[in-house]
Amino acid sequence: MIHSLTRPPLAPQRAPGPGFGIPGQRMLAFRRNPTGFLTDLARTYGDIVRFPLAGQTAFLLNHPDFIQQVLVTEQENFTKGRALQQMRRVLGDGLLTSEGGQHQRARRLVQPVFHHERIASYGAVMSAEAESTAAGWEEAAAMDVAQAMNHLTLRIVGRTLFGVDLAGQETQVAAALDDLFVLSDPVYLLLAPLFAWLPTPTARRFRASTEFFDRLIYGLIAERRRTGAGNGDLLDLLLASVDEETGQPPDDQFIRDQSLTLLLAGHETTANALAWCWHLLAAHPESEARLHAELDENLPDGKLPGMAELGDLPFTRAVFSEALRLYPPAWAIGRTAINDCVIGEYPVPAGSLVLMSQWVTHRDPRYFANASTFRPERWLTEPRGARPKFAFFPFGGGLRVCIGAQFAWMEGVLLLATLARRWQLRAVDSRPVATDPRITLRPKEGLWMAGERRQ
Repeated sequence: MIHSLTRPPLAPQRAPGPGFGIPGQRMLAFRRNPTGFLTDLARTYGDIVRFPLAGQTAFLLNHPDFIQQVLVTEQENFTKGRALQQMRRVLGDGLLTSEGGQHQRARRLVQPVFHHERIASYGAVMSAEAESTAAGWEEAAAMDVAQAMNHLTLRIVGRTLFGVDLAGQETQVAAALDDLFVLSDPVYLLLAPLFAWLPTPTARRFRASTEFFDRLIYGLIAERRRTGAGNGDLLDLLLASVDEETGQPPDDQFIRDQSLTLLLAGHETTANALAWCWHLLAAHPESEARLHAELDENLPDGKLPGMAELGDLPFTRAVFSEALRLYPPAWAIGRTAINDCVIGEYPVPAGSLVLMSQWVTHRDPRYFANASTFRPERWLTEPRGARPKFAFFPFGGGLRVCIGAQFAWMEGVLLLATLARRWQLRAVDSRPVATDPRITLRPKEGLWMAGERRQ
């Protein structure tokens, strides 16, 4: 009698990745140079990489199909990563940090402020604020362009979403935001639960900044409740809204969480993208000359651009697109797997951290010819659909795609057009410009440039 042999099932194949290392070694490498660390992993191990990070098993995804799986097709199996979970200490249950039904409720209530018709009305405010900024620049005077763009976009968010003039408070808001960015550091992520009582200077600044933003936002809410003098902006919409399930209006905590999230996220990302635009244009005079030619042709006699002019400024949009590709303000997205799943034929256990890096994917030569080179014309000559959708995802994707993406696109193009038609900027520091990848991708130690007035 011959007995058949039953072969045991094959063990799941483990995703490629670095082997054993000194404890804490990779977290230290990630902390020192996050974008370089992730780029090296992708180049060495390919489209999915398994590695330990900050006490978790982490997977770096470097293929658009895998990114789409996490952000779209299987998004219900992934929750926010640790960094954004810890940002709840600041943002509460705002759009950026809330999950599930809470997120859907917040998005439903906030969405009307970003409807197409309402965004169109913001264009005049954006261009007017940019024109005011341009009028205040002095020829040959060195300035931190990153700070200038940050102040400009903060004033725009204040006027468009909150109906308030934040001029004069920009420096304080920026300093407070810097103190909150400590939560993007992997070391402080591990210590975040202790921040309520740690006596260190960093923890004290963190608490003081949180209190500053509470005073600012709750003050705006109280003033609007007292006067009722709004113009259909974000505060008006939230104060007038009613929860479909409970029939009750949202409380001040909910309004505070949504308002603070949009105040901070709504100006920081666009400001960074614009700063990188100036850096790239100064280093590529041919692209700068083509931008100026387009502006001179379509914005004659001091005409300020608005939403109606966006279609006449394709190269200006291409410059902004290319800056978002090379220097994406949101340079990485983190998710945590809720249940065991399979990505690219490899098992991803529940509780694993899944990272998707715009910095890495946007610079992949499989999807972008001369990927490390600033070439705005690629957005005009390459047919739509020539690359996978998630080869370029500056605003994320899926149900959690940035709610203000259309606002940011219009703002970026209009501000660049308004400023560049009057000024061109040149670097005043011979040192190489470095990146500072924290919650957003900033220029390290600012971006110092001087203006030359265009004739």
